[in-house]
Amino acid sequence: MVEAKFDLNDVVEMKKPHPCGTNKWKIVRMGMDIRIKCLGCNHSILIPRKKFEKKLKKVLEKSE
Repeated sequence: MVEAKFDLNDVVEMKKPHPCGTNKWKIVRMGMDIRIKCLGCNHSILIPRKKFEKKLKKVLEKSE
């Protein structure tokens, strides 16, 4: 299995921006599904890991 390039509390950029206009998301929960929270409007969504990995553009900030 390939090691994940993202971790909990990382700030990531997705391929498509959120309707609020921001494209920064924080990873809040990881498992089979990944919960990400929009840093613009604080809306959170839960998406399957496979779909998340496909839509992920890049990691902007790594968590400490």
